[in-house]
Amino acid sequence: TALNVSDESIHSDSTRNQHGSKSVRSFAVMWGGQAVSLFGSRLVRFAVIWWLTLATGSATVLATATIAFMLPQILAGPFAGSYVDRWNRKRVMMAADSLITVAVGVLAFLFYLGIQQIWHIYLIMLATSLMASFHWPAMQASTTLLVPEEHYSRVGGLNQSLQGAVNIIAPPVGAVLYALFPIESILLIDIVTAFIAVASVGLIYIPQPEDQPDSKDQSPLSDMAEGIRFLRGWPGALLLIAFAMILNLIATPAFSLLPLLATNHFAGDATTLAIMQSANAFGMVAGGAIMAMWGGSKNRTRTAMSALVIQGIALFLIGLVPGGLYELAVILLLIAGLTSPIFNGSVIAVMQATIPPKMQGRVFSLILSGASAMSPIGLAVAGPVADAFGVPIWFVVSGLVTAILSTAAFFVPAIMHLERREEESTEIEHETEELDESQITNQMHEQISTNNDVSDKSEVENDL
Repeated sequence: TALNVSDESIHSDSTRNQHGSKSVRSFAVMWGGQAVSLFGSRLVRFAVIWWLTLATGSATVLATATIAFMLPQILAGPFAGSYVDRWNRKRVMMAADSLITVAVGVLAFLFYLGIQQIWHIYLIMLATSLMASFHWPAMQASTTLLVPEEHYSRVGGLNQSLQGAVNIIAPPVGAVLYALFPIESILLIDIVTAFIAVASVGLIYIPQPEDQPDSKDQSPLSDMAEGIRFLRGWPGALLLIAFAMILNLIATPAFSLLPLLATNHFAGDATTLAIMQSANAFGMVAGGAIMAMWGGSKNRTRTAMSALVIQGIALFLIGLVPGGLYELAVILLLIAGLTSPIFNGSVIAVMQATIPPKMQGRVFSLILSGASAMSPIGLAVAGPVADAFGVPIWFVVSGLVTAILSTAAFFVPAIMHLERREEESTEIEHETEELDESQITNQMHEQISTNNDVSDKSEVENDL
């Protein structure tokens, strides 16, 4: 196909540079396409969640929708990561985005016919989430191969700024479009933006890591087991996953219930929700810009946990804001958003620098699945609790737990020195290189010695 010809021609050009220099330009093209696609997805997500809010007014329904979106990433994530490490990562991203457009197109058709049901939305969320479980590790692993290591933290900040910028623009635009057009028309926007993402990835060359797993050598289960062994040798990562599991159990439901906080507690409408989400997004843009320019401190984990303590305090205070002080909640959401890119950017940078490129697909997926494993349980509990006692109580509890756990992390050496695995990996690589050089030298000496022996023997035979 034309895409394959383009791949080969670009690959030929790239091989002129020995060892394959990382292409920031290719990353920029990929990043731009994903930015457009992310905007379309956020726009549609706002419209669908608002439709569910108006149609049901139920915290349980919103929580169930979030569970439907998270379950495939938790259950299929580890296997998806193994396949990402085996397959061409560029094709994985293109296929995932293409299949997401099909799923969204089906939902748009159901709305057009007027036969949509709540369970239809759950099913489509399951399908799109399954594709996302392949797309996310492929994107993260590709970034590692395209961007120099010293820029990992900055790229993390840039990605978080993108998330924030999209969340600023998408909610108000979604609110306006929801008032002007039927929801099936809004869903079509996601289809168009996803095609743009597919095209942008198709235009670039994404290198594959060296020593990529051979599908004939071992099974995906063996690949996953190898990823688990890698994590078992990294105590700090295991503790961080356990830490994230507890936080996601408590904190994830809080943000999924934000639409009901806007309508029930603050007596607002779609505009109220859009302003609250946009405030949180403004904070994400600011935090991402800080990370992009600063790059984080030398101890990235300390930076991450400091940000999380502040976020916990902000969430705790949101739960205490009276219904008449909506503006204060907006300010606190902005502060909470500010801390997210600093935490996420710092942690992801450690992961990208520490995990070998050939293993990043499966290890990233294992970390994501492990960290998110408790979220569905939290959502299942949060829905009925919020219906019975109100949404603010969940913000109080989640904020308090987040602040306490983040503070406690400062006293856990394995978490505070999470980057030690990175240093150990680097030392091992250097030792391996030195060992290889030593082995080559020894082999050369042995070969010379052998040649000399043969030569001496030949001379003796000639004399005889």
